[in-house]
Amino acid sequence: MEKAQQAIVEGWQQGQLVEIAIADLSDTGEGVGRFQQRVVFVPDTVPGDQALIRLLHVKPQYAIGKLHQLLEPSPHRIRPHCIVADKCGGCQWQHIEYSYQLEAKRNQVIQALERIGGITSPCVAKVISAGEPFNYRNKVTYPLGMSASGRIKAGYYRKGSHQLVNLNKCPVQDKRLNPLLAEIKLDIQQQGWRVYDEKYHRGEVRHLSLRIARRTGEILLTLVVKSGNLPGCEKQAQEWLQRYPQLVGVCININPARSNVIFGSETRCLAGRPYVREEFAGLMFQLGADTFFQVNTEAAEALLQAIASQLNLQGNELLIDAYCGIGTFTLPLARQVRLAIGLEVQAAAVELAKQNAQANNLTNVKFYAGKVEKLLPTTGATADIVLLDPPRKGCELTVLETLLQTKPQRIVYISCKPATLARDLKILCQGGYKLLHVQPVDFFPQTSHVECAAFLVADKDK
Repeated sequence: MEKAQQAIVEGWQQGQLVEIAIADLSDTGEGVGRFQQRVVFVPDTVPGDQALIRLLHVKPQYAIGKLHQLLEPSPHRIRPHCIVADKCGGCQWQHIEYSYQLEAKRNQVIQALERIGGITSPCVAKVISAGEPFNYRNKVTYPLGMSASGRIKAGYYRKGSHQLVNLNKCPVQDKRLNPLLAEIKLDIQQQGWRVYDEKYHRGEVRHLSLRIARRTGEILLTLVVKSGNLPGCEKQAQEWLQRYPQLVGVCININPARSNVIFGSETRCLAGRPYVREEFAGLMFQLGADTFFQVNTEAAEALLQAIASQLNLQGNELLIDAYCGIGTFTLPLARQVRLAIGLEVQAAAVELAKQNAQANNLTNVKFYAGKVEKLLPTTGATADIVLLDPPRKGCELTVLETLLQTKPQRIVYISCKPATLARDLKILCQGGYKLLHVQPVDFFPQTSHVECAAFLVADKDK
């Protein structure tokens, strides 16, 4: 089984060409078909495709294949907007018509709730689509590399590899960033700044990061570097500010670590200011180079509106926002409750949240820095509503156990991964909560990712 052509597992042969009808999409974006009653995952395919597939990786119960020839295209298949969509790993679904993307994402949520959460016939609303399915990303961070001819490249990695696909524009990022993406590479080249080589831990410039405030149009440019030794960087930063009227700041972020973590702990402002000002839900926020803020501003506002509408706040509630970040949802909701408390592990985010609260004259909100699993039991407050917005891995078990002990009347669980959402909802529903419904929102068009808000209420019968 060491050589591909010799690998055979119960009738499966690595390298074999098989004809498959694609029937579904996986939660990671691949088309799903069957051969000999076993599952085959095939990137770049669409339900409805009849295709000739080459089997690349063969396991006893499943295989991963590659599209060899499209025999009959799906009615949901379209021509991608991007000329490198078949190579770039930034998007998985540009070849799928957008209305079908939304259907697939809703189905992804339903399947996770049923299979992992054990929830029968969950009430999952239609996916909310806000704004345009392209030109939506307000932040992009591109790794840099060198071409064979010695020119600097910036882009995303080729699907299933660590080879960089060079981009001069990207259809999913805010189009106002495209000129900077194309031109900054040339400036780095002319400055003679060496691009970082992760294999040998040599070179200096690792990533180019661009952030734009969708409403104000302000742009922040950040170079992620190994040590900060960039001769002439202050002068170049000033030139960039003069060239691009919407650019309000140029920063360098120092990351000396030999790791795939993008940002280091230190950021220096070379010119202008180290943040953009963004209007969100009628409030003004300051966003720094590495500040976490939803990449789709319009979709995040749509989700916030859906949450506020469902909660129907009366102004006398105590709301705890766990994993609150810079207060993106805490601060708008604070205007509609008696008291809002935000909990967040990153101290820098908490400081920004406090600054944003002060800047917007919100006095009925408190923020605390620390791990949610430690802070939640010690707030000394019995919440009417708890808003959960954990990272992709979901909540720590101790967080769920604390909620089952303190029993807030209502819980809103925001998640970017249906599988971990379903896992945690199962625990909450077994412990005395009832799932009312789930509202998916399309934060990431052209990808398989989907954001959800699950609404739970304490079950009086349990």
